[in-house]
Amino acid sequence: MSSESSKKRKPKETQTLLWRVSTKMEDPSGICMVPSNPPDVRYYSEESEVDLRDPIKDYELYRETCQELQRLMAEIQELKSRGIKENASEIDERRVQSCVHFMTLKKLNRLAHIRLKKGRDQTHEAKQKVDAYHLQLQNLLYEVMHLQKEITKCLEFKSKHEEIELVSLEEFYKEAPPEISRPAITLTEPHQQTLARLDWELEQRKRLAEKYKECLTSKEKILKEIEVKKEYLSSLQPRLNSIMQASLPVQEYLFMPFDQAHKQYETARHLPPPLYVLFVQASAYGQACDKKLVVAIEGSVEEAKALYKPPEDSQDDESDSDAEEEQTTKRRRPTLGVQLDDKRKEMLKRHPLSVTLDLKCKDENMLHLTFHYLMNLNVMTVKAKVTTAVEMTTAISAGDLLSPDSLLNCLYPGDHGRKTPNPANQFQFDKVGILTLSDYVTELGHPYVWVQKLGGLHFPKDQPQHTVAADNSLSASHMELTVKLLRSRLQSRLALHKQFASLEHGVVPVSSECQQLFPTKIVSRLVKWTAIPYEDYAELPYTKDVIEAGLAEDTHLYYMALIERGTAKLQAAVVLNPGYSTLPPVFSLCLNWKGERNSSNDDNIRAMESEVNVYYKELWGPKPGYQLLTNQLQRLCMVLDVYLETEPHDPSVEGPKEFPQEKMCLRLVRGPLRLKPFKFNYPQGFFSHR
Repeated sequence: MSSESSKKRKPKETQTLLWRVSTKMEDPSGICMVPSNPPDVRYYSEESEVDLRDPIKDYELYRETCQELQRLMAEIQELKSRGIKENASEIDERRVQSCVHFMTLKKLNRLAHIRLKKGRDQTHEAKQKVDAYHLQLQNLLYEVMHLQKEITKCLEFKSKHEEIELVSLEEFYKEAPPEISRPAITLTEPHQQTLARLDWELEQRKRLAEKYKECLTSKEKILKEIEVKKEYLSSLQPRLNSIMQASLPVQEYLFMPFDQAHKQYETARHLPPPLYVLFVQASAYGQACDKKLVVAIEGSVEEAKALYKPPEDSQDDESDSDAEEEQTTKRRRPTLGVQLDDKRKEMLKRHPLSVTLDLKCKDENMLHLTFHYLMNLNVMTVKAKVTTAVEMTTAISAGDLLSPDSLLNCLYPGDHGRKTPNPANQFQFDKVGILTLSDYVTELGHPYVWVQKLGGLHFPKDQPQHTVAADNSLSASHMELTVKLLRSRLQSRLALHKQFASLEHGVVPVSSECQQLFPTKIVSRLVKWTAIPYEDYAELPYTKDVIEAGLAEDTHLYYMALIERGTAKLQAAVVLNPGYSTLPPVFSLCLNWKGERNSSNDDNIRAMESEVNVYYKELWGPKPGYQLLTNQLQRLCMVLDVYLETEPHDPSVEGPKEFPQEKMCLRLVRGPLRLKPFKFNYPQGFFSHR
């Protein structure tokens, strides 16, 4: 409101007033305003007076005047409140003084307005100067920018001769003739030097053009000679084929199948790179180090060739599509589920060719491996099959030992073959609705990491790569160790298969080399040996420590053994690692005799577990240690005898002791834990503490 009212007000014109020095009136400013024009007055201008007066002093004068007015008004009010007639003269006198102060305030107000107007005028003039300078600055900046653009254009100008790769100055002055190089002129003038170098470049190119024509003529002559030799070689091929056909009986007699190997290598040309690397490296290793390793290629060569055929002309497709258009419109469109199934099948499509490896052992048992390549996932898979030389006795508990799904599990630690090793496959699976590759391993095979390395494939997890190429050196570095592990796995599983057949009949087979590890008489006997699933093993109360320690996983094999002697029954839950016998089985014991006893409530049961789990190296037997499991079971029978025979007889029970002591022990118990002597000393034949 104050701003709008100030705009409505008309600017006051500067007044020229009369003044004189007053000696009668008590005016603090010493100024008396008179309207007349007496002879002792002088004219003055308030605008000029503003420049002479100090604004701070005027402010002090304003404060003093206001205070004086307040004092006078208070005195007038006090005099009026008394109501005395004699005070009228004093009241008038104070009124006059108040009027003089009001005149002073009005003058100070005018001076303030004049100062404000001058300040605004000065600000407006300074603003106009600044605007003028700013406009000049913008003009200068525009000129500078324009000049910079012109300079940049000049600097970026490229002549055609800059694109030509000229010879160096040293070669130019060394090879160019003097009539072209002109050293006297070109060494001092860069422009003439560039022209001379361009002339020399032109001369050289003319010479090269003539030489190029000569080479073309010689090339034509050579091509004609090549055609003549090709005709000769084409006529030679049928003769060589007849010679090879005639030499087949000789090859078979000398065990040198050159013709068969030649066909294999011809077929190998159509293998994808990972399978080709596997074929080459496995063949080389078999020829150099392992004569019992047989490498072959299976599958349809024609289908493999069709994968690399270029697509036919699109015009032919258009003509066919016009003829089939009426038929396709009548068919129903496939549903979304059918489309996803088709996409999944296309995603999991295998290459038509596969590589097979046959690993033969000394006893003529064979492990047959078939390697496939998934083209869209860029991973390899393997299927396993075991062929035995002699028909083996069927054992119920040995069903998973030679199963194709578990035979090659954890050949290397942690390699379960359930997930794809290629990180990029997960994004491909999300597009077609595949949760995990483990649902398809029965049909496709297991994508173990060692399989990828045999094919030269490596998928780094920290730095994923868009494309992974097959590397021969990676395959060669893993070939020997992997073949040894595969053969060792086959032999250990076959040995376990034979042992399980005996264990199911209650017989613990112990070889003659291991007889010294046990006493001649062991009363406790194995009465039951069965395979159990992982869920049943995890529910047993005395196996929690093994599971918490990470020694039991769902990829391991689980078995339950029952050992009896009289009324005592010892249950042994066994965890068989896939890497047996390099990694020993783990036993968890529970004795049912006069109550349930296990490692949590009986220190001697814990000591019995230590005898088979901790001191397993004593039970390895002859290398490669395939009798470790049966020796552990035999030691369990032995320590159960010691446990029962060293138990004190209960005096409250009448009759003879249930388990008379037949083992010779130096001390029955030792230490505050009252541990029993479970260590057998050969050849003395007595038991002692460890």
